[in-house]
Amino acid sequence: MEFRLLGAVSVATEDGDLPIGPAKRCSLLAALLLRPNRPVSVDQLTAALWDHEPPQRARGVIQGHVSRLRTLLLAAGAEVYGVELVTQGTAYVLRMPESLLDAHRFEELVTLARGRSAPGDAVTMYQEALSLWQGPALANTYPSPPLQAAAHALEELRLASVEQLASCYTRLGEHARAAAVLRPAATAHPLRESLSVALMRVLQRAGRRSEALDWFHRTRRLLADELGVDPGRELADAYSMALRGDCDGAVEAAAAAPPVVVAPAPAPPAVPHAVVADLLPRAPRGFHGRTAELTALSRAAAGEAPVCLVTGPAGVGKTALAVQWAHRNHTAFPDGRLYADLRGFSETGEPTLAETLREFLLALGIAPRRIPESANGSAALFRSLTADRHLLVVLDNARDSEQVRPLLPGGARCVTVVTSRHRLPGLIASDAARPVPLDVLGPEDGTALLAGVLGEDRVLAEPVAARKVAELCGGLPLALRVAAARLADRPHRPLDAMSAELSDETRRLSLLDVEDTGVRAALRLTVGQLPESVAHHFAHLGRHPGTHVDRYAAAALAGTSPDEAEAALERLAVAHLVTETAPGRWTLHDLVRLYARGLDAGPEALTRVLDHYAATGLAAATAAEPGDEECFTLPADFHLPAPARAFEDRDEAMAWYAAERDDLALAAAAAHRAGLHGRTWRIVLALWPLMVWRVLDGWTPLLEKALAAARADTDPRTESRVLTLLGWVLTEEGRTAEALVHLEAAPALAVRAGDLSGEATALVNLSLAQAALGDPEKAAEGCVRAAELARGAEDRPTERLALYHLARHRLDAREWRSALDTAAAAMALDELSGAQAASRVLLSTVIGEALLGLGDEEQGIRELDRAAREAEASGFDDGAARALGALLRVSADEGFRVRYDAARDRLTART
Repeated sequence: MEFRLLGAVSVATEDGDLPIGPAKRCSLLAALLLRPNRPVSVDQLTAALWDHEPPQRARGVIQGHVSRLRTLLLAAGAEVYGVELVTQGTAYVLRMPESLLDAHRFEELVTLARGRSAPGDAVTMYQEALSLWQGPALANTYPSPPLQAAAHALEELRLASVEQLASCYTRLGEHARAAAVLRPAATAHPLRESLSVALMRVLQRAGRRSEALDWFHRTRRLLADELGVDPGRELADAYSMALRGDCDGAVEAAAAAPPVVVAPAPAPPAVPHAVVADLLPRAPRGFHGRTAELTALSRAAAGEAPVCLVTGPAGVGKTALAVQWAHRNHTAFPDGRLYADLRGFSETGEPTLAETLREFLLALGIAPRRIPESANGSAALFRSLTADRHLLVVLDNARDSEQVRPLLPGGARCVTVVTSRHRLPGLIASDAARPVPLDVLGPEDGTALLAGVLGEDRVLAEPVAARKVAELCGGLPLALRVAAARLADRPHRPLDAMSAELSDETRRLSLLDVEDTGVRAALRLTVGQLPESVAHHFAHLGRHPGTHVDRYAAAALAGTSPDEAEAALERLAVAHLVTETAPGRWTLHDLVRLYARGLDAGPEALTRVLDHYAATGLAAATAAEPGDEECFTLPADFHLPAPARAFEDRDEAMAWYAAERDDLALAAAAAHRAGLHGRTWRIVLALWPLMVWRVLDGWTPLLEKALAAARADTDPRTESRVLTLLGWVLTEEGRTAEALVHLEAAPALAVRAGDLSGEATALVNLSLAQAALGDPEKAAEGCVRAAELARGAEDRPTERLALYHLARHRLDAREWRSALDTAAAAMALDELSGAQAASRVLLSTVIGEALLGLGDEEQGIRELDRAAREAEASGFDDGAARALGALLRVSADEGFRVRYDAARDRLTART
């Protein structure tokens, strides 16, 4: 299987190309392939598929295209190749080996070609790389700005590779081949002067002077006509050389002529330009992987006087990457390579600017007595010396942009690589620095790093344990090297023993320290540079029970305001101590979390954040189901957040539920472990709107925790409500016998608590289990009683629920007219209480099915289609599948089949 971007977007298999479909679906696939193995949000996909205002149902269109792509890939056996299209929150991820992507292989081959000193080897690799192109990149996609920008970037890399291939041919003396490579590219891009310059020079070297002159005049006219400008300096110089007929021919002729003997002249004084400086440290040992990052660094280093900014957290391997890249590309810098450790995160203090510049100037051949005394004078001399050189400058461990700027070289052909734990946005703004972010290693590369230190035999003997060690080190190279050092020091110690020790979170960080090196020491230096208020927030993040925080959760943990918390999170992100995984949501690396947890934050932080989740969940439930009674009240001893998060409407509340579902479950588990029973069941019950919306999402373990907490609190009202919800979930999961045990106990507990609404809901859910076990009459009786109880409590939503299920029971008994009348009565209550889309969809589905049973097929189909469309528009996939399933029983319409399959695919992807 091969995925192609270099030409028309396609997926090639042994049986031919997959029928991807229309341009929009090709565009969606392209957007996923441009970010393989990374989440691509719905907003990013929307921007890729529409360049103006997207349609109202853009999300549904995207879901449909994703469903079709997933079906195509599964049918083609994608899982055999390690390819999987998955849903991740509100985003999609195309998981795949990147070697299956032509653009990845192209960039990898180009990187390898640049690292070859022998031009013949480089030619072979450039030819193989360019052979992957089958036309303009992303040719069959929608021309949205993000995809056009991506296609332009790929085309720029292709043209640069064409120029480099021609240069290699020239070094081999094959000027005609160089011209043959350059001419098509120059013809297709007539305003790209670098191509014209290169073509003119190789034509001159090939003895085709008149063609070189013709090409100049052709280009000059185009520049004047299209842009109204004159040729640039390099193009004008190439023209002058062609007129004189010297180009490189004069140099070659002089080399071939017999030597001329002249009297020896006095030796000229040494000039600094003759000195080739090299201050690089040795290449890192055991360096492995990072192919994509090395390619990204090569791409960032292209152009005029680029500044490349390698950023990432402490211990991720920024220095190793920069130095490795510098050694691999040493031939690109014939005038030398400078290196300085700026010690921006060191306990030994930073070198002064004057000290660093003095070291650079000495390396460039300046006599000590000629080095200016002032830092400004040294900086000016440094810029002057580097003005016409091909020079690499590596500035390692920079603290901030101000530390870097005076050390930037002055030449257009110089490349500067800066590494920092901070993102240095100032350097990006002032000097157009090109970021190359560095993340942790994946499990395979992490295991390979261990093998590089311990030897392949030892790792291959315990592959599962080795992978576990890599995972427990969080893919952080520093942690992996420390773990490997401990194992290397004890050659007979099994890797499985190290894995077991690292699994103990209380010991993990201490095990990842050795002598003066380790994760804890590196993080201590980073945290030590934070402002006091930011460090305060960081220490409290370690008490968070989940994996992600937003500004409200961070504020609750630290006891501050959301604005203060957000400012602190932004500052921590700049220092790579937290990562923003989605707008407004941050996470910590596991080892960073353990370090933060070891700081003194106080136990009250956990209580505050649990109370934040309970209060916010209550607000979300109120917004998601307006008109329903609150599922619980907050006691006086709760730490109510100020200000509390508010939700404008149901959509916003449901989006919060979807994003926070896992963290809410972890918060409930943390409350349960801490014996905070009231907080445990409140957090779980606050999730009930999401449970109703996504009933098959595996809620049983969470509800069982809530049940244990309610019983520990000896609260019959809460116990009844949890039993009711748990029994309903078990019924929907097909575990009806288990459900019946809980549901039969729930009404009596509600009676004991004087909870009429709770008793009514319990009877409704009990009726579902009774009907499933073959007792429809008893089920209907329970619903009638539930409706009466809810009516007496003036609880319209619960009365509506009872009538809906009563209608369904009568529908199952083929009592069409009774079902229709009952559903209509429930729908009338909807209109009075402002019920949400889910209720309207379900009642419309019953009405449609009842009409079909009465023989009114036309009206029944119309009602079911309306219900399905409302469900699809609101994201109620279960409701859409029910309505469309009913339609398919009476209609062979292919459109209904496609929509039904899409709804089922979305449900399957979620569960």
